[in-house]
Amino acid sequence: MNEKQRVYRFLTGVDNADFCHKVTEALSKGWVLHGSPSYAFDAEAKVMKCGQAVVKDVEPFAYSREVVLGSI
Repeated sequence: MNEKQRVYRFLTGVDNADFCHKVTEALSKGWVLHGSPSYAFDAEAKVMKCGQAVVKDVEPFAYSREVVLGSI
């Protein structure tokens, strides 16, 4: 049996079309939404910011902090 390894990313950004494109790009590359989006007001920048967790099951690899998760 070939077991997969799950990787996790948390995408963040200002609540605008660019953030939606960031999430859509991740989905188009095989990432899957994980949980609900989150929103918070950044009082210093005076903007709403949002985040969305995504996960992806991949072939096992030697994980290290140097891995660029967006390139998986």
